[in-house]
Amino acid sequence: MEIQKSERLGSLDVLRGFDLFCLVFFQPVLRSLGRAADVPWLNAVCSQFEHVRWEGFAFWDIIMPLFMFMAGVSMPFAFAKHLRTESKLQLYKRILKRVALLWLFGMMCQGNFLSLDTTRIFFYSNTLQAIAAGYLISAVLLIHFQQRGQLIVTSGLLLLYWVLLTFVQVDGFGGGNFTPDFNLAEYVDRTVLGRFRDGVTVTESGLDFGQYRYTWIISSLNFGVTVMTGVFAGQLLKSNLPKIKKLQYLLIGGVAMIIAGQLWGLQMPVIKKIWTSSMTLFSSGICFLLMALFYYLVDYKNYGKYLNWLKIYGMNSILAYMLYEILDFSSTTQSVFHGLEQFMGDYYLTLIKFANVSIIFFILWMMYRRGKFLKV
Repeated sequence: MEIQKSERLGSLDVLRGFDLFCLVFFQPVLRSLGRAADVPWLNAVCSQFEHVRWEGFAFWDIIMPLFMFMAGVSMPFAFAKHLRTESKLQLYKRILKRVALLWLFGMMCQGNFLSLDTTRIFFYSNTLQAIAAGYLISAVLLIHFQQRGQLIVTSGLLLLYWVLLTFVQVDGFGGGNFTPDFNLAEYVDRTVLGRFRDGVTVTESGLDFGQYRYTWIISSLNFGVTVMTGVFAGQLLKSNLPKIKKLQYLLIGGVAMIIAGQLWGLQMPVIKKIWTSSMTLFSSGICFLLMALFYYLVDYKNYGKYLNWLKIYGMNSILAYMLYEILDFSSTTQSVFHGLEQFMGDYYLTLIKFANVSIIFFILWMMYRRGKFLKV
C-alpha cells in the first residue's frame, strides 16, 4: 500500500467506482431482494443483473468489459509519464510485474489458489487475468506504435479472432460454429488448459468439462482489443481538444461501434462468454457512451461533488473486487443479526447480504479517508 499522489481523471475514477459499486454492492443486494420479494416488475429488473446464457447482452454483461476498458483509459496518462522518465527496459519490468500480480490476484479470486489443493487450481479463469492479458497487449502497442499503427494492429486482432472462429475447423470444432460446445475457442481452452480449466472435474475416464463455457486463450486477442478501445478513449481525453469536442467524439465513436457490433452480430453473434468480435465492438461502444456520460457530469458540468462517493470504490477497484471475491463476512453478520430471522423471513438473507457488502464499503471508506490505495 502507498499514498496515491498522482493527478487523476476525475470522471474515470467515478465511472470505475460506478462499475465496482454495481459489482460488489448493488447487484448482490438487488438479486437477494428480488428472490425474497418475487414480484414481476422486480424480477424483470433483476434479469438485467444476470449474464445472458449465451447469445445476446444484458446490463450485467457490461461490467467486465467496462472494467477492462477503464484499464485502457488510464494507460495513455500513465505511459506518457513513464516513457519520459524511464527506459523501455524499466517500463517492461513495470509492465511484467503488473501482469504477474494481476494474474496471481486472479488465481486467488477464482482459481482456487488459496485452497492449496492442486487438484482444484485453475490457471486462467478470472476478470483480473483478462485485464492482465489485455493490458500486456496494449502496453506493447503503446510502446512500439504510434496511434495509426495501434489502430491498424487493434483492427487486425479483431479480424484475426473472427477469421479463426469462422474459418478454422479442428476435430469438429469451429468452422463458423458458435454454439457453446463446438466453437474453436472452446476447443483451444480444453486443449491448452486441460485439467487447469475452470469447471473441470477429473474422473476415471478422463476430464469432465461440465457446463463451464467461458473461454480465455484465443479470447485474449479481443481482451487486448477491449483494453485498446479504452486506450483510444484515453488518448482522446488526454488531447488538447475542447471538452465539448471530446464529448462529441466519444458519443460518435460509441454509437458507431454499437451499430457495427450489431451488424457484425448478424454473422458472428454477440456472445460475451467467448468474447466474439461483434460483442467486443458492441460492448466497447457502450463503454464509450458511459465514459461520455461521466465525463460530461464530472469534468464538463462539474457535478463531481455529488458523485465523489463512488471514488471510494473507483480508487481502490482491484482491492474492492478482491475483497468481494475472497472474503465472506456472513459468520460475523449472522452472529449480529441472527435474532431477526424469525421476523424477517426470506428478507433476512437480504439483510445479511446488505451487511456483508456494507463491511466491504466500510473498509474501502476507511482506506479512502486515509489516502491509501492498492496499486498494482
